[in-house]
Amino acid sequence: MSELTADVVIVGGGPGGLGAALALGRAAKRVLLCDAGAPRNSAAEHMHGFVTRDGIPPVEFRRIAREQLRPYAVTSKEVGVTGIEQRRAGGFAVMLEGGLSVSCRRVLLTLGMIDELPDVPGLRELWGTSAFSCPYCHGWEARGRRWGILATSAELFEFALFLTGWTSDVVAFTDGPVDLPADLRARLARAGVSIDPRRVRRMIAGPDRRLTAVETEDREHVPCEAMVVRPRQTQTDLVRRLGLTLDADGFVRTDENGQTSMQGIYAAGDLTTPMQAAIFAAAAGTRAAYRLNHAMNLEARPNRDGDDLQSQGEAR
Repeated sequence: MSELTADVVIVGGGPGGLGAALALGRAAKRVLLCDAGAPRNSAAEHMHGFVTRDGIPPVEFRRIAREQLRPYAVTSKEVGVTGIEQRRAGGFAVMLEGGLSVSCRRVLLTLGMIDELPDVPGLRELWGTSAFSCPYCHGWEARGRRWGILATSAELFEFALFLTGWTSDVVAFTDGPVDLPADLRARLARAGVSIDPRRVRRMIAGPDRRLTAVETEDREHVPCEAMVVRPRQTQTDLVRRLGLTLDADGFVRTDENGQTSMQGIYAAGDLTTPMQAAIFAAAAGTRAAYRLNHAMNLEARPNRDGDDLQSQGEAR
């Protein structure tokens, strides 16, 4: 079988990729949406802050989004992308798991980031429910209760102050001695943020698998009902292998159109910014789709010398 063709290959099937696929589908473009592995928010029970979809389970959000792509020339495949090669004649060859290759004019990366959680026993099991990184996504449900934050830098103490918008009872666990400026300590005290300098031994969950306490090095159980963790984030293997330019904080650098340092490859969503939320990603994916579609509409249209994805009967 000859090589399959598409106008755009989108790598990543979260809100950013789904938003982009909808925009490009409605722009009469042939799109392959590649999605593989567990979504980054797979541990979360509900999505919040997305207008008209507040509280929806992530799996249901994806189901509705894919259903709404059905009228368009959008093919969705649960397959990983193993490589992307730029062709001399223009466009790209996108290699998929299983050995299939797809020729396309543009590539849009909406892969998100990889969260590297601290190695604290019990934390991973609580992640996405009573342990989280974004209070906008999870804070309402735990408002007014005692929150903890793993605070190992001055920046995270500033974040602890920020959390007092949701609760007046915040404990900053430093996981060891910390040297803070006197003015910052005074601000924390005025805001009611307490500091616990002991090593954190583990997170303790109750029968409902929700956080109940933090066990410190001396085996004291400090009551706590929510834990905020700002994990280190890294790019996916694919992004690293492409060698795209990153900013000082490790996010993919794009121009005002969403194009990366490699012409024809665009990026949108969490892999480009620390301002991360489902609704932000959907908006960024849609914006990048508009911009790359505009560029394609103004360039010479190549001949279709491969097999169209839809003509091959690929399931949408």
